[in-house]
Amino acid sequence: MNEIKNLNPSCIWKNFDALTQVPRPSGHLEKIQQFLLDFANNAGVEAFKDPAGNIVMRKPATKGMENRKGVILQAHMDMVPQKTPESNHNFLTDAIETYIDGEWVKARGTTLGADNGMGVAAIMAVMESKELKHGPVEALITADEETGMFGANDLPQGELNGDILLNLDSETWGKFVIGSAGGIDVTATLDYKEVETDADDIAVRVTLKGLRGGHSGLEIHEGRGNANKLMVRFVREAIEECEARLASWHGGNMRNAIPFKAEVVLTLPKENVEALKELVEDWKEDFADEYKNIESGIEFFCEEVETPKMEVPVEIQDNLINAIYACHDGVVRMIPSYPDVVETSSNLAIIDIEAGKATLKILARSSREDMKDYIVRTLESCFNMAGMKVETAGSYGGWDPNPDSEILHLLLKEFKELFNAEGIIQVDHAGLECSVILGKYPHLDVVSLGPSMKSPHTTTERCLIATIEPFWQLLQKTLEDIPVK
Repeated sequence: MNEIKNLNPSCIWKNFDALTQVPRPSGHLEKIQQFLLDFANNAGVEAFKDPAGNIVMRKPATKGMENRKGVILQAHMDMVPQKTPESNHNFLTDAIETYIDGEWVKARGTTLGADNGMGVAAIMAVMESKELKHGPVEALITADEETGMFGANDLPQGELNGDILLNLDSETWGKFVIGSAGGIDVTATLDYKEVETDADDIAVRVTLKGLRGGHSGLEIHEGRGNANKLMVRFVREAIEECEARLASWHGGNMRNAIPFKAEVVLTLPKENVEALKELVEDWKEDFADEYKNIESGIEFFCEEVETPKMEVPVEIQDNLINAIYACHDGVVRMIPSYPDVVETSSNLAIIDIEAGKATLKILARSSREDMKDYIVRTLESCFNMAGMKVETAGSYGGWDPNPDSEILHLLLKEFKELFNAEGIIQVDHAGLECSVILGKYPHLDVVSLGPSMKSPHTTTERCLIATIEPFWQLLQKTLEDIPVK
């Protein structure tokens, strides 16, 4: 009974269990695309893959409900591939190993993929149901949402027929999202010519890990440690106090995840190694004290390694350290009219410095276009002063809230009748595909909802079992009561 497919409602859990067996990391979606096409064929519904790699399904209305407004159920097929350092999981070939831990479903050593597998599983349940009553229903299961919303950005116009879009990618049950932030990827690069390491120096690898990480939209305001921003504080002091030199730096691996690990290789005179080790212990204590109410598993340690032949030149090293130190990370501003919601932020997600190439990647978010431009200009200014080339890509706009939405009021009414509770209207800082889809289909009436899950984009991602049943009940009842055209 510890298998998730035995949970209720079985129509969703069996589909989610099937999804966990299909590798679907962002950028490698061939298997999941074919899986969804095969599923639709077996369910007897029309389906096709569009030029953007999205899977579209169409199910005709139940007899007598042909005059209802058409509903598009939308989720994304890809998942964030994060794993613990000790995990041997291969996201290109291996199934996700799920288990039940009390009231939660989790994965062993990896992300769970409930973001957005639960939304996809619910769509599958609707498409295969023979009992559910509904008007015309379409499914839009998008490609590569996590790496830049590529499926939504390349969605062809004229492909969808519906009037209402229900995005199933929200992560707090009972909250109905009617707006979200836009975002943009900022990449700073610098090519440099390496110099030879001093023949008498030795090398030490310094590792920081065990941070919580997290979703750079949903959890950026919680004050969690960013491994890159913590590491730079140590590196600067190691350079100043121990005559250390930077040979390489690798921190973070996902643009939309707060980095939970970073490691650097430093070279230094042999006689300064003990001082460096003491410095590591000092910073370990400082980090633990600074984050004692937020982070509980911080590990910070060093080990001697083979000395690299080449390293970063002093001037380049200092410029890079200054840029990383100065780079804004975290919340810039809250929304004045929604003071509990982040308006603008940036996440210093990835740093790779080695072999003559330095690359820094940041995801900046804002629900205001002018503030999104402001944070981009701030980052550009920081990196330009270090002589770095700055490029932007993957920009998408925010989703403006519509509190008068017809589908929103229907959802709130159904929620109240089903559960005798008031639904909460919310604006999210996380980026949702709704804004991109609205740009192509501006007539759509849009709301985002979903069951509860915690810590997406991390290896502690988990889904709250008790929220799946009411989520399914609400989805069914809403589809049954969709208004006429």
